[in-house]
This record gives sequence, C-alpha cells and structure tokens, in this order.
Amino acid sequence: MPCSSLLLFWVLIQFMVRSIIASSPASASASAPTSASAPQVLAPYCEDKCGNVSIPYPFGMGDGCYYQDPNNNFKISCDQSTTPPTAYFDTSFPVFNTSLLTGEICIRRDISYDCYGNNNNNHRRNYTALVNIRGFTISSTNNLLIAMGCDTYVWFTGVRHGKPYQTGCMTSCGSLEEVSEDACNGVGCCIASLPDEVTNITTTIGSFSNHSRVPFNPCSVAYPAAVNEYRYHKMDLSRDLDFYMKNRIQVPVVFNWAIGTHNCSVSQAKGNSLCKSNTLCVDPPNQDGYHCKCQDGFTGNPYLPRGCADIDECKESNECEKPEYCINQIGSYHCKCPKGYHGNGTRTQPCSSDRKSWLIPVAATAGVAGAMIILLVIGFYLYWKHGKIQHKRMRESFFRQNGGLLLHEKLSGRKIDGLKVFTAQDLEIATNNYNDKYIIGRGGFGIVYKGILGNNQHIAIKRSLKVDPRQVEQFINEVLVLSQINNRNVVKLLGCCLETEVPLLVYEFITNGTLYDHLVDAVKASILTWNTRLNIALEVANVLSYLHTTISTPIIHRDMKSMNILLDDNYTAKVADFGASRLVPEDQGQVVATMVQGTWGYLDPEYMQTRKLTEKSDVYSFGVVLVELITRKKAICYDRPDDETSLAMHLLIKMREGELLNILDKTIVNEGTIEQIQQMANLATCCLMVKGDDRPSMKEVAIELETIKRIGSSPWISKDGSFQEDMSVSESLLEGYPRSGTSGCSSSIDIDLYNPRLDSILADGR
Repeated sequence: MPCSSLLLFWVLIQFMVRSIIASSPASASASAPTSASAPQVLAPYCEDKCGNVSIPYPFGMGDGCYYQDPNNNFKISCDQSTTPPTAYFDTSFPVFNTSLLTGEICIRRDISYDCYGNNNNNHRRNYTALVNIRGFTISSTNNLLIAMGCDTYVWFTGVRHGKPYQTGCMTSCGSLEEVSEDACNGVGCCIASLPDEVTNITTTIGSFSNHSRVPFNPCSVAYPAAVNEYRYHKMDLSRDLDFYMKNRIQVPVVFNWAIGTHNCSVSQAKGNSLCKSNTLCVDPPNQDGYHCKCQDGFTGNPYLPRGCADIDECKESNECEKPEYCINQIGSYHCKCPKGYHGNGTRTQPCSSDRKSWLIPVAATAGVAGAMIILLVIGFYLYWKHGKIQHKRMRESFFRQNGGLLLHEKLSGRKIDGLKVFTAQDLEIATNNYNDKYIIGRGGFGIVYKGILGNNQHIAIKRSLKVDPRQVEQFINEVLVLSQINNRNVVKLLGCCLETEVPLLVYEFITNGTLYDHLVDAVKASILTWNTRLNIALEVANVLSYLHTTISTPIIHRDMKSMNILLDDNYTAKVADFGASRLVPEDQGQVVATMVQGTWGYLDPEYMQTRKLTEKSDVYSFGVVLVELITRKKAICYDRPDDETSLAMHLLIKMREGELLNILDKTIVNEGTIEQIQQMANLATCCLMVKGDDRPSMKEVAIELETIKRIGSSPWISKDGSFQEDMSVSESLLEGYPRSGTSGCSSSIDIDLYNPRLDSILADGR
C-alpha cells in the first residue's frame, strides 16, 4: 500500500480514538450550596458544653444564651471548680445529658430513705426528696420507681391531670442470701411502673415491723431512676443511717420538656413559635407545649432563629453512581448523567452512552481496515444526523400537541413583558423530577407542584393532565387571559413550558393557601377577622370589576369560588385559575357556551338554563363567596334540607324567615360588626338574583363594599329605611334594582322588612 494511504489510515484512527475519549462522562460539579455547619447555641459568645455535657439551645449558660420561658426553666449553670466541670440544673442538680431529638433531659436527683436504730427502734431518721421540675414532667417510658428493703412498703404520690395519683410496691426478705445480686425481682427490691404526665412526685416509706426482724437491713430506700442508667446492689441493703447522712446519693432521672404550654397550631397562629426555616413543629404525646425538628434533607438546631441548614447529600453517602453525577438541591439531591449519556445516574440505574459501541476490526490488510473505517465514519454521521432530526421532530410534535401553533396564532402581534419560556430541565430540577412531596394541589385541569428555581425563587407549576384537544385549548386560553392581566390581586403568570409531553404553566408561589382552606379550618378561620374578610371581599370584587370593565377585551372568570382565591402572608387576596375564563368580543355583551363549565354551588342558574355566559355570571358566583365569608358554610352541603342544599338557597330562606343571625359565623359577630355583616348579607342576595339583569355589576358591588368598609352603612338605603336622593351611588346605577319596602333586592339592615318578593325568587330558583 502506498505511504500516503497508510498515513490517511493512521490519521482516521487517531481522530476516532480522540472522539470516543472526548465523549466520555465529564466531571459534573454540583453548584448547590454546601451543608452549613450546625451550631447549637444562640450566639457565638454562648458556650455549648460544660465538661462532658452538651448544652444545646433552648438550654444555655449565661444571660442571653437560654430561652426565656415563664413556664419552663432552661437555664444551666456550670461549676468550673470540678474536674471535669459539672453542669447543674436549677442550681443544685447535676445534668447527666440533654436531647433535642426526643425532648428529654437527664438530671441526678436525691433518693428518699427511712432508717431505724437497733435500740428498741428509738433511733429513726427519714428524708423525703421531692422529684419535681417546674414546667417539666417525669418520663414514664424512661424511668422506673424502685424501692429497696427487707421490711419495706413504699407509696409514690403525685399529681396527674390535676388530680392526686398514687402507686407503689412492697418487698421483704429474711437474709441477704435470699437477695439476688443486681436483679430487682421483689426480694429485697421491687419496681412500680409510672404513667404519663405525673408531676410533684414524693415518697412515703413504711416498715411492717420497724426493721426489728431484719437487723442486717436498717433502712428502707425509694427513688425514681432512669432505665438502664442505675443498678442497685444487694450490699445496699446493709447501708445504715450514717452512710446516707454522710453521702448525698443522687440517681439519674429523665424528664420530658417542651416549649411553652400551647400546641403547634395555637403557637403558630399566634406567631410566637420557635420553629423557623426548614423545620417542622411536632406536638409531643401526652404533654403540653411543642417540639421542633429539622425537615428531611436539613440539619442543625431547629430551635435557633436561623432554623435548619440544607444537607449537601453530594458530600455524604448517596445513591448516585459517581460523585460527579450528584447535584445538590435545597432539601434533597438529584443524580444526573452527563451530556452524551442517558439513565438515572444511580447505582441501580447507571448511565449508558448514547453512542453505539464501536467495533474496529483488525483487517488482514491495510486496505480492508481503511474501508471499514470509512464505512464506520459514514454510519456514525448518518446516525448522528438521524438522531438530530428525530429530536427536532419530537420537540415539534410536543409543541403542536401542547397548542403551540394555537398560542402563536392568538398571540400574533401581541407583546408580553416578563413572560419566560422555561426549559423542561429547569422545572424537573425545581421539583426533584415532580416528586409527590412537592404536590400542593390537584384539580380537574391537572396537578400543581411547588418548585424552587436555582436562584431560590419559589414557584407554582401547573402541570396539565394528558388531555384531549378541548383541554389543550383551555390551557392556551389561560395563557392568553393571564397575559392581558396586570393587577396586584391576580396570581402572576411567570412563564410556560411547551417542550414536554404535557403543557406547563409557571406562576408566582402564594404562601398561605386558599380562602376555602382558611374557612373550613376552625383555627385558621379564627385569624380571619371581620375586617380581614371584608378586605378580601373588596379586593376580589375590584379584580372582577377590573376584568369586566378596565382591560381592552373584557374577561369573564367563569369559575369564581373560594378555592380559587389564594392568600399571601399578609392575607392579601390573589385570584387564580383562569383555565375556564372567556374573552368577551368588543361588539358582544355575552358569550354562548357550547358546554356549561364551572363548579356546582357557584354556577349562575340563568347561565345553566340558557348557556349564555355574561359578566353577571361572575356576580352570582361572587355572591356565593360573600355568603361563605359571613357563614363559613360550604357552597353545597347535603346535610342541610333538600331545598337548602345550595348555600345560596340556604341564605335566602333564612333571610326570609328572619333567622340570619342563626347561620352567621359567631367568631365575627359582635356589636361593632353586625350592621356591616347584615349589609353584606343583603348585598349577597342582590348578587344571587335569579335574573342576571336584576343583579348589580361588579363595579357597583365593589363600590358598595368600599362604602360598607369606610362608613359601615349602605348608600342605597337610609337608616330609617327610606331611599336617599343624595346618595353617593347615582340613580342611574340603581335603575331597576328592587328596594326595601317595595320589591326585589334591598341593602337595608332591617332583616324583618327584607325582600317581600323572596317567595317568587325562591320559586324561580327551584
């Protein structure tokens, strides 16, 4: 073979070897933050140990280093004069150890004894130790009540659930030979069990014959002791009074501790819980107060104000195939194969190369080898080209499947500021591959996940189900609707993702749940004061008024309900879920729907009968929300009478019967709010009129709510029930509205005079 052919063959070989080496897995360094150190004390100047005993916060030594609790004592003192130094609790009891995980502290306490002399029992001395720590309870699972003696009976008395409590045991023996060494079996030693929540334990020690028959055993002894921490010896039975007088004997006792006297829900509602970032609040069983613990994937002292820090699982033992495949995330980690490889990157599902194995035959002659090399190069190029085309086709297929062409068509010529197109990888990392623990909601449209982006921004991701074309159009419609809305009380759309099998919408994350969640939960509802509820109603009314009248193309929400009203940390209302919303053409006042959509109990009866969707349909649904706010009752309840299953009918009937006060939420009713609540009830009945033309517009509803909030009286009706000519709301807005004492819908606060036409309203509603 000519030298030039051999040179070409060698160059091709070198090129292929270098290509294969270049495609090997690259080192992937995780950019997630490393696990922070886990401090145990409140401030750098606070000591975290005394001798061999750890002193973690809420315990502490010195001013400003321990938790100040009026009900519990968390102060520890350290005696530096001993070797090693000794930690003392309550100034006089040595600390054995403390535990943040179980909420326990082990302290050495005095024993109780009762000793008799040998001269006709005239010499007797007893000492009774009180086993009590203010705010703490003795642990029933980690302690035993022990009595020692050969002529002994013992009563342990205390307080449990505010009532006196007693337990005890008795023991006897004729000689030391009868007693087992290191075994408390009823001969020379007996054990009594201890129930939960016993405090102020004292001992009463007695003798059947004043120890006159057992001269080798002059004393009876009793004490609670930690399980596995203290063992008696039969030689202890021969100890006399001098021994106990000269030696202050203390045994370890385990006490349960907790923070405060309120459980988690009450403490968190009051805002004074110590459980902060990345922690969980836990109610201890059979005990007042609460404990804190770190969430999974976090470490540190959960009682400190800074909370728990993220664990960098990539620096510890994990399931990733190689260390460089591990990517740390907040609270977890993710295994990922490098570019050019596929798989999960774990030991059980390792990475595999995307390239097919190269088999380079050793040809008998240089000509055959060269031909094979050329064929392999051509095959590799065709394979790479085919894969690139397939990947492009898949992306285009998902784009069309998710309504990308429809979205492009509807948004043609429009400019959307701030709308970001996320990649599928961005959202997979943010949700740990859509782990179930990140699910925060489910609905007919799909699933909502909480996610955390790389910049630590919290987001909500709406992941559609695998749906038919009608539901895809619903998804595109929501993007279109939200792109036109610029209102602080509407959940902000951050962007979308169309390159996945199912479409995704990305919203700002609202931290405090839904209005529905707060109304059905008694503890959360107690935080929703009347003024807060009135503000929520006014904010939602302004949003609907904005959608109906302010933007260029009006929008009908179509599914207004308490579950679609989110609340932030300041209880500001955020309207969500525009998947069923419709745009109203400029030359039309209504939209004819091919199918009725909405939620039962909130649906406009006129819309259900005619399929004509108008802005007044949102007014009806909002009226139901107003009734929920003042009654805390559900929109549909089958426990009510058949004709009062819907909350709207329930209110109208109770108003007609003069029983409005019987169905109101008692937590908001007082002398200062009853007038405003009655006015809101009357406003709700206006919104719930069967005919849409009889209902006010959302702008008028917002004006009425603003008036109720500002002055607490209705501008539509005077205090004596007569109509006011100089009212702030013009006569033209109220034309056709029914008034108190005539017919239809009234804003009067006089419930007895309310709505003479209610019988006809109820008849039409049925």
